[in-house]
Amino acid sequence: MKVASGMIKVLGICGSLRKSSKNMEALQYMASEAPKVGIEMEIADLSEIPFFNSDTEDDKHPAVEAMLQQMMNADAFLLASPEYNYSFAPALKNALDWGSRIPGNTGFGGKAASLISVGGGLKGGRSQYHLRQVAVFLDLFVLNKPEVLLSGFDGTFDEDGKLTDEKSMQRMVDQLMALKELSLKLNPPQPVVPVIKKEL
Repeated sequence: MKVASGMIKVLGICGSLRKSSKNMEALQYMASEAPKVGIEMEIADLSEIPFFNSDTEDDKHPAVEAMLQQMMNADAFLLASPEYNYSFAPALKNALDWGSRIPGNTGFGGKAASLISVGGGLKGGRSQYHLRQVAVFLDLFVLNKPEVLLSGFDGTFDEDGKLTDEKSMQRMVDQLMALKELSLKLNPPQPVVPVIKKEL
């Protein structure tokens, strides 16, 4: 629950599992900048998340339990994914499928989300459009602007895969601020009520 300070908790989820993922690099940059705009951000680890299977749903892997708890604790989400065959990455879809099984949709329902993508020609744009469709069912409210679509091949990242483009960095910070604003609109802060002790 948010308090009067307006600080929010954001969970980042990256669909790319590559060690040198530029989508993860971008997500980690945003996580490093998040505290400057009043956001506490962590990134989910999908490396050990098994494929969702309702037959084994009651015997969850510890990695799944940890991720689901992160989802329930989050006020908002930052979803990152490359574009795979006109859609977003299966690891991200699998994480969202697991999250959708939380009773009462308390992981996602009524919360804000923003999207980033790093890709080729269309910079992952089609992956974002498909992800927005999935978000409708999850009852996530996806931020419209500013959009963050980055090219992995135009100098936005250096030869080592590190984010270097200042305009892109600023756009990502702008998106963080907009995500926080949307989250607070959807779920306004709860005032802290002082406890008054009565003298006996």
